[in-house]
Amino acid sequence: MNVVLVTGASSGIGAAVAIAFAEAGWSVMAAGRDESRLEEVAEVSDNIATWAGDLADAEDCDELVADTIDEFGNLDCLVNSAGILPRGNLEETDDERWRETLTINLDVPFFLSRAALPYLLRSAGSIVNLASLWGLRAGPRALAYCASKGGLIQLTRAMARDYAAAGLRVNAICPGGVDTPMLAAGAAESDLDLDDFLAEVAASSPNNRIADPEDIAALVLFLASDAARHITGTAIPIDGGLMA
Repeated sequence: MNVVLVTGASSGIGAAVAIAFAEAGWSVMAAGRDESRLEEVAEVSDNIATWAGDLADAEDCDELVADTIDEFGNLDCLVNSAGILPRGNLEETDDERWRETLTINLDVPFFLSRAALPYLLRSAGSIVNLASLWGLRAGPRALAYCASKGGLIQLTRAMARDYAAAGLRVNAICPGGVDTPMLAAGAAESDLDLDDFLAEVAASSPNNRIADPEDIAALVLFLASDAARHITGTAIPIDGGLMA
């Protein structure tokens, strides 16, 4: 049975990704900060094991990968889904917020990818990084987030080039608006009622809808599959046509 490690799996896109892999017959290590929410995700399938804790430095990431190997014996895919979206322009972004954003959104995928590399090379596996449309183009008052997601896209491309000949595939997904707690938090920033805010986000997309987490999970699952065996080094928008 194939094995996937998914971060940010306690809610939103990460939870949907973990469930999609489990329903497809993969063994899943679902990692996140919220233990109770992870347990709710694990209730969906016997294929899901959980790992609760912070991932702030290389040692934490090494431990998570080691625990995954102890649990399942191998690793075929790493999905770096954990992320934060603090709001602020250059003047509003202090050192602590900048560092926290870069740590979670860029350092941790780097640390985890490095820790997982020997196992992924052994299985000719793949890495899927959850970047953002705002890694391809800037968004308002999201300086640190845009920088981190742009960096994650370039990390994806660099790893893909370095390890393509060894059989490792590395891709990034760049969602637009997705119906998650992160998007809902944007309503408070805009001083809009949640329903009005979601309607505004949907109207900004050519197909007039907001993606569900399951839409993103389906693309992640495809990129991890043999059907995507010739796809590596990509940063794929999934945005209802917004970048068209």
